[in-house]
Amino acid sequence: MSEKRRAEIEAKRAKLAELRKARADRQKAEAERRASDTGGPSVPRRDIDAIVEDLIGSGRDNSAFGSPASSVPGTPALGHPGLPLPALGNSQSGRASRQSDITSDTRLSLGTTLIQSQNGATESVMEREMTPRVVPDLIDIEQELFELPQKERVIYNKEVQTMDIESEPEAVSEEEIRERILREREAAEAERIAHEQELEAESKQLDEEIAQEIREMTEEEKLSIFSAPEFLDFVEQSTKIIQRALNDNYDYIRDYTIGTESGPEASEGRIKCVCSFYDERHTKNRSITDIDWSPKYPELSCASYNKNPAAINEPDGIVAVWNLHLLERPEFVFHSQSDVLSVTFSPFHSNLVFGGTYSGQILLWDTRSKHLPVLKTPLSAAGHTHPVYAMQMVGTQNAHNLITSSTDGTVCSWLVDMLAQPQETLELVHAGHNKTSEVAITALNFPDNETTTFWVGTEEGNVYQANRYDRAGAKAGLNSYDVYKGHAGPIMGVHFHPLVGPVDFSDLFLSCSVDWTVKLWRAKSLAKPSTAVTHVPPLYSFDEADDYVYDVKWHPTHPALFGTVDGAGKFDVWNLNHDTEVPVVSTTVGSGRALNKLRWERKDGRRAAVGGSDGRLYIYDIGDMALPRESEWTDMQRTVAGMVSGGAHANGIGDDSARVVAGR
Repeated sequence: MSEKRRAEIEAKRAKLAELRKARADRQKAEAERRASDTGGPSVPRRDIDAIVEDLIGSGRDNSAFGSPASSVPGTPALGHPGLPLPALGNSQSGRASRQSDITSDTRLSLGTTLIQSQNGATESVMEREMTPRVVPDLIDIEQELFELPQKERVIYNKEVQTMDIESEPEAVSEEEIRERILREREAAEAERIAHEQELEAESKQLDEEIAQEIREMTEEEKLSIFSAPEFLDFVEQSTKIIQRALNDNYDYIRDYTIGTESGPEASEGRIKCVCSFYDERHTKNRSITDIDWSPKYPELSCASYNKNPAAINEPDGIVAVWNLHLLERPEFVFHSQSDVLSVTFSPFHSNLVFGGTYSGQILLWDTRSKHLPVLKTPLSAAGHTHPVYAMQMVGTQNAHNLITSSTDGTVCSWLVDMLAQPQETLELVHAGHNKTSEVAITALNFPDNETTTFWVGTEEGNVYQANRYDRAGAKAGLNSYDVYKGHAGPIMGVHFHPLVGPVDFSDLFLSCSVDWTVKLWRAKSLAKPSTAVTHVPPLYSFDEADDYVYDVKWHPTHPALFGTVDGAGKFDVWNLNHDTEVPVVSTTVGSGRALNKLRWERKDGRRAAVGGSDGRLYIYDIGDMALPRESEWTDMQRTVAGMVSGGAHANGIGDDSARVVAGR
């Protein structure tokens, strides 16, 4: 039922209710009137009789007098309307100014002549003699008897000498008055009955129309409504809002500003699992390949998933956007024709999500749109043709690019609004490789203060520095002279220290590998590039893990804190100011299956999102560990200085015995 039709029905219902109320009021008034008539009929009867007596009595009094209208201007001198009075025509106009020169004798003789002519004309009829009447001397008097809204002066001239004579109203008998009153009552009653019948008919018509509109729909009509896209979108959005309200863990009527107490937050040295996201329909039999947090909404996080081998009709890759206030299902689900290996929110447009696929395509989804991507790169040699495992957005609000890398050594720079072809393409090659010169990139990261120089982790286990453009002392492409060599297997993650706090540690970066280790490096100064092959050793090696270390990330606000996830399902939190040999917290996540990715919350880093091969996204709260003290930066300086001065054997870089010591 459309909104317009529903509004019409509501208007009809309101009108019907108003008509019924008016009818009830009239019936109530009629009942009160009848009750008053039966209770005291003498009062209105007496009033009617008084009115009739007044009317009849006034008529009888007027007929008793001979000629009362003779003293009123505009009426004949005698009470007989049939009597001719030609000589008095000029004296009947109401103004006697033209007759003021007539003497009293003339008036007396005029009256005698009239009497004589009258006696002569009615001699056979009347036998009594009439005495002459004295005509009064008329004077001009102008007086306004009452005020009118607009004064109108009537001026007579010589042509206006006559006027209509109003006849006396005939006397009305009492019976006629009674009959007239009864007829008026009967007419009013008939009109009322006709109006009520009209209202009743209109009420019945409205009832029929409403009943027709709200009739029971057939199964076909119901099915057509349930399958309409507008209805499905409405149900989808409405249920999200209701589920979010139901999942809120606070009381709406409680004033939390009274007696503020620390809630059940995680204390120092303890972490807790806030929730885990899993959807049987979308994420079953899928593994998480990448994670990211929304830069604008701290409750939103997204995860990319690979193929579900058991569902051939479902999309190969999906990206799910999860909400901490909506635990049962994802907020948004985006589809891809290939496995999605990397995903990131746009830091400058909160509604845009980018994904890198196994086929080499770069996809752009919009949370305001449907499941399919709004933009995507073509499957051609102009872009990537190998799996895209790493991507990062660099630049500012007005000038930013998406940097992506694939395992064939290609690094592309894309404009957000144009994915038809890359803005720049860079081939990273290494002349020292035996079989092929290309570098298989598995990880990529830019320092916080850089948009041109970046570091890549490769399948061979080395980390290289590369430039997007030519700069002083270095050319665009891979810097093959500075080789950060230390891992014995493919590198799974590289991450630079964030640029926060009073001390700049942005030249430090961490790397993790399938050789079960995490290593801390210091990037060489860009102002002093090497002219010969130089192996840069790590500052420290963390060998606590018992399985592949799939990801490592610095904490966004604490200078000495970082986290790792490994193939044994462990989530480790390290604090270098507290201990450099073992993590301060180590917990087994979920069922103990491998964890692939880790990402800290962007704002304050209290929460960490970890995901793995079981397809579940776990959210952990580290509590007070995320709050750095003022001395953390100076303590971190001393820790790094001790690592540098300790030498290779002290930090686990030398022989196997030193590595065992560091991994106790």
